[in-house]
Order: sequence, then C-alpha cells, then structure tokens
Amino acid sequence: MKKLSIKLGVLFFLIIFGLMTFMFFFLHMEITESRVEEELQSLQARGNSHRAVLEKHLDQETIDHVVLMESESTTDVVILNRAGEIMGSSSPSETLRKYLKVPNSNIPREGQVVEANWEEEPYISTVSPIHINGQVSGYVFMFENTESVHSLMKGLNEHFLIAGCVSVIFTLIIIIFLTKGMIKPLISMKEVTYQLSKGNFAVSLPKTSDDELGDLAKSIEVFANELSYLKQQRSEFLASISHELRTPLTYIKGYTDIVKKRELSEEDRKKYLNIISEETNRLSVLIKELFDLAQMDQNSFDIEKERIYLNHFMDRLEQKLAPAFQDKERNILFECEENLFLMADPLRLEQILINLLDNARKYSPDGSNIKLKAWKYKNSIHITIEDNGKGIPEKDIPYIFNRFYRVDKSRTRSLGGAGLGLAIVQELVHAHEGEISVTSTEGKGTIFELIFKGE
Repeated sequence: MKKLSIKLGVLFFLIIFGLMTFMFFFLHMEITESRVEEELQSLQARGNSHRAVLEKHLDQETIDHVVLMESESTTDVVILNRAGEIMGSSSPSETLRKYLKVPNSNIPREGQVVEANWEEEPYISTVSPIHINGQVSGYVFMFENTESVHSLMKGLNEHFLIAGCVSVIFTLIIIIFLTKGMIKPLISMKEVTYQLSKGNFAVSLPKTSDDELGDLAKSIEVFANELSYLKQQRSEFLASISHELRTPLTYIKGYTDIVKKRELSEEDRKKYLNIISEETNRLSVLIKELFDLAQMDQNSFDIEKERIYLNHFMDRLEQKLAPAFQDKERNILFECEENLFLMADPLRLEQILINLLDNARKYSPDGSNIKLKAWKYKNSIHITIEDNGKGIPEKDIPYIFNRFYRVDKSRTRSLGGAGLGLAIVQELVHAHEGEISVTSTEGKGTIFELIFKGE
C-alpha cells in the first residue's frame, strides 16, 4: 500500500502542480501586460496634459515650465517643433535621441505609443501632437525609464514565488492527508481479503463514506457473507450427499448379505431382491441428479431451443404420465391456448414439467385434481402446475429450491427423492432465461408458476 500511496501522492502533486504552474504563468502574464499598459496610458495622459497647455501658449516660457515640471518627476519630456528640432527637454537629449523621430504619418489627436518594449529597451515612450489652428506645430514626447517597470516586475515575481512556495507546501500537506484518507480504508480492505483467503469469513469493515470506496467495502462484506454461506452450504451439501448415498448402500449391502447367507423362501427372496432393486434405482437417480447439477454448475450442459407448440407437447406429456396418475387415482388436467408456442429445449422442458407434476402427484391425496395450464400474457408465456394437496408451510417456501432441502424433515422413504429435484428445475428454468415462483397454503394446495420470454 506504501507504493500505491506514493504513486497517488506523486500523481496528485504533478496534476495540481501543473495546474498551479499554468495558472500562475497565465496570471503573471496578464498582470504584467496590464501593468505595462497602465504605465503607457498614464504616460500618454501626462503627455496629452502637457500638449493641452502648449496648444494655448506655445512660447519658451511655457515650454520651460513644462520641462521644469517633468525634471522633478520620474518621467521625462522632450518637446520638438514641426521640423524635429528640440525646443525643450527635461533630460540630456543624447540618451533619448534615437526615439526622437518626427512621425511620417498623421498621429491621432490622443497620441500614440512610440516604444513599448520594456523588457529590452531602457525607456518606454509616447508622443502627442501639438495642434495650433488646425495644423501640427510640434510634438510632446514622454519617456519613462524601464528600470521602474523592471523593479515592479521583480517585486511581482517575488510575490508570485512566495505564493507558489506556500501553495506547494499546502498542496503537499493536503495530498498527504488526502492520500492517507484514501489508503487507510484500502489497507483495511487488504487485511479483510487476506483473512478471507485464509478461510476466515467472519470479518467486517469500518463504515466508510458513501462513495466508491464505501461501495467497495460493502461489496467485500457481501462477498464475505456469500463465502460464509457457501462454506456452510458446502458442509451441508457434503453431509447430505453422505447421508443420501449411505442409506441406499446400507440397504443394498444389508439385504444382499441376507440373500447370500440365509436360506430364504422364494417369496422372501423376491421381496429382498425387490428392495435391493428399488434402492439401486434410487441410488442411480441420485447420481444422475448430482451429475446434472454438476453440469449446470460448470455450464457444460447444452440448451438447444426449438419452437414447441404447447398443445401437442402437452398431449404427448399426458400420454406419458397418464398411467402413473391413474395408478395413484389422481386426475391430471391440461389447459392450453390454441397455437401457443415456446422457444425451449423440449427434453429439458419435459424434465421440468415431469418433475413438478410428479411432486404434485406425490403430495396430493387420492382422487385429487392436478392442473397444468399454459397461456400468453403480453410478451411472456406462463405455465402453472396447480394441486390441491397438503401444501407447503410458509416458513419452508424460501428454501424449497435449495439442494437437499426437504419440507418433510422425517425423510420418509415412501415419498422418495433426495431434495434435488426442485434445485434442478430452478437451474433449468434459469438456463432458459425464465423465472419460477411458488405460492402455497397448507391444507389447500400449491401452485408453481413458470414464466418464459415469448416472441
């Protein structure tokens, strides 16, 4: 996690430092340009003020007065006549000579900038024309030494440097606390996942904020609970398999020893052999169901869908199941809309319905009716299996699709089954992208409903 915190810290610092550098650079440029522009405007305004005085009295006394005023300030003035001759100057004219050029083009009344390159030139300057009787009679050149501008920029740079250093320090402090705040819950999650890898599922995470880290913490807790549940289910699964395999094997071994070692009458011999045959069949069914579930868990079984017209499908199903229902004195009723079809695997659909109908037959009294009904509602195909048998207790309904779960805790062998049938049914229904639900009332009956996507 230290590596991650360093990476996050460096990444945050580079991003924030880059943004700050760009912002400071942009702000510095804007302030510099704005400040130089203000100096030029101030210089221009001062020149225009002198120009206004000279336009009223363009004589030597007024010129000397203007020169005297500028000699006491940080700026300089040079006054030229129309021919370019110096009429007055507040500074030695040699240092300013190269800037004193009579403009060839007309200068605007408000004047113009002569030199604005403060970074390379020793002066910035402006010029204002003197108009008398509508004619240009001279020019007022204003100068300001760029040392003052450089001094201003130096001070500005120092302030920016201090502000930048303070910002970097505060940024580093914020990043350290921010990184720790982000890494701390990740360290807790790392410890929890390590405990999970060691098989300790009784773990919890401290409550975090309602953000992505909080969602991740909740997901890890849900994952831990699921693993704990799966561990418990695996233990119960293995115990159930052990019991279900041991029981028929015990019967088979016990009655085989009786047949082999004892002198039995033909009637008893057939009786014991029938028991052995029944238990062998029961064991074979159990192994087949376990094999089916293993294939479903590994997604290694195929669902080959085809168009099934349910009327014809139910007719064939009725012919197949009629002897078993008649033998138990139960009535099976089929009801289906005309021309109703479903895209499904016919073998798997038959397996689903036979399993549910067989359960209804086992748990319904003699002379009862069991109804299989199919219809279309909107874009879904609904199939229900309804009986008027003993029903399922409300407390057992949430668990009847669990593997090896039996409502009848006594595990009476007269009803058979290992508690895998409904688990297989649910897996097959989900493989068809369908849903299965159950409603039941004790003493009145049970309804299983299948819902498949239609076309």
